Amino acid sequence: MSKRVLSVVGARPQFIKAFPVSDALADSHDEIVVHTGQHYDTCLSDVFFEELAIPEPAYNLGVGSGTHAEQTAQMMMELDQVLDAESPDVVMVYGDTNSTLAGALVAAKRSAALVHIEAGLRSNNRSMPEEHNRIATDHLADVLIAPTTEAVETLESEEVDGSIHETGDVMYDALLRVRERAASVSEIRSDLGLAEAEYVLATVHRAGNTADRSRLRNIIEGLAQSPMPVVVPLHPRTEAALKEYGLLANAREQLQIVDPVGYLDFVHLLDGARLVATDSGGVQREAFHLDIPCVTMRDETEWVETIDCGWNTLVGADRERIATAIAEMAPPQSKPEPYGNGNAANLVAEVITNA
Repeated sequence: MSKRVLSVVGARPQFIKAFPVSDALADSHDEIVVHTGQHYDTCLSDVFFEELAIPEPAYNLGVGSGTHAEQTAQMMMELDQVLDAESPDVVMVYGDTNSTLAGALVAAKRSAALVHIEAGLRSNNRSMPEEHNRIATDHLADVLIAPTTEAVETLESEEVDGSIHETGDVMYDALLRVRERAASVSEIRSDLGLAEAEYVLATVHRAGNTADRSRLRNIIEGLAQSPMPVVVPLHPRTEAALKEYGLLANAREQLQIVDPVGYLDFVHLLDGARLVATDSGGVQREAFHLDIPCVTMRDETEWVETIDCGWNTLVGADRERIATAIAEMAPPQSKPEPYGNGNAANLVAEVITNA
């Protein structure tokens, strides 16, 4: 049965997850994409819609930055008006951002079915805003799209009210679709003078790291000990923090700092790296899907399967652990497939048809 689906996105990982799902919905459903404006920098927003051919958002709420309360409240007020205007059958939210929570809270007050893609993930760290967002959204959702068996088990143990569906990871779908295209069109590795498998790709953006001078300094110093060049596409939040702490000049001297890059360039950089060092949940999975070992500069991760099979290691913000892991991390000899086979988006569309 055809549904009117209102999809709420607002941040880079959500744009990536959304494009294979939008493709899968296109044949049978009417989708309205709402961009909250949580990521508003061109390199973190507009470029993804252009490169991935995501349907142009019917609404761009332009909320921008602010405190968690300010941002979420403004999104809720704007989304409330959108739902009044569009009367969707389904409101679909992704992941664990403030955009996710705002969409969930507004939808929960209405008759539209709330669908949460990437349900059931837990870091078990309640100091993370993302943990609050994902737990609240899961317990509000009518339909919970879980990427892994462990996520299903978590939802079952928490006795959520909505129906639970394991589909695999829609980000895997996205990577399979763009990997060859990225290799054919991106020139970023040659532009930066990078030889395949002879550099580290690093990303740092999480507030737990950027809001703490000591953690951020330790991360920069740990990365700087790498025996290989370390390329860092610099997130605007991280750049602002480095400036505030007086660390930017030192980072530029020791690391290969570049501006934020589009998704195709990022995939090409990741695909050619010896390993990745990151605090991003999405990049941990992207690395795993592309067979790149990962060093995660956090104290915990939602993507425990990558740790269990040896493709990912947690090092926190400890400079020596970061340096050691970068020097010693190597691909394991085998790799499981806990995130499905790249058909998650089609399964999501089937679930929505039957919701």
